[in-house]
Amino acid sequence: MHAPTYLAYDFPLLGALWTMFVFFLWVMWFALLFRVIIDVFRDDAMSGWAKAGWLVVCTFVPFLGVFLYVLVRGKDMGRRERAQARAQREELREYFADGGDGGRRSSVDELARLSEIRAKGDITDEEFRRAKELVLSGHGPAGPGPSSQPSGS
Repeated sequence: MHAPTYLAYDFPLLGALWTMFVFFLWVMWFALLFRVIIDVFRDDAMSGWAKAGWLVVCTFVPFLGVFLYVLVRGKDMGRRERAQARAQREELREYFADGGDGGRRSSVDELARLSEIRAKGDITDEEFRRAKELVLSGHGPAGPGPSSQPSGS
């Protein structure tokens, strides 16, 4: 009734290294599997039936399915990832270019724009005065509105 007790020093160094290597490969395998699954859903050019087929293959025969997917569609996988990263970077750049407020302008920006439009002669002094009152009261246009349209063009 006496079971042998294994202590830490009973586990040889090469056994520990091999265990870490196998664990590392296991984590890498799951990273690759999830990356393939994400790419299947990301691909807009692939039909729904093709997506379902790849998912079934990757679910029931995962090693073969993932390796086939990487061989057949691996080059496009990188292109799609770069395109998505580029699109996200552009969205972020546009967001911060607008001041991070979703495209709304401050009253100072709106007044400066109205002043430029009046200086060009696209609106009259009376139209400028009415638009300025709207902006200062907080009811001015957040973007291009009727007060910024050229009159009589």
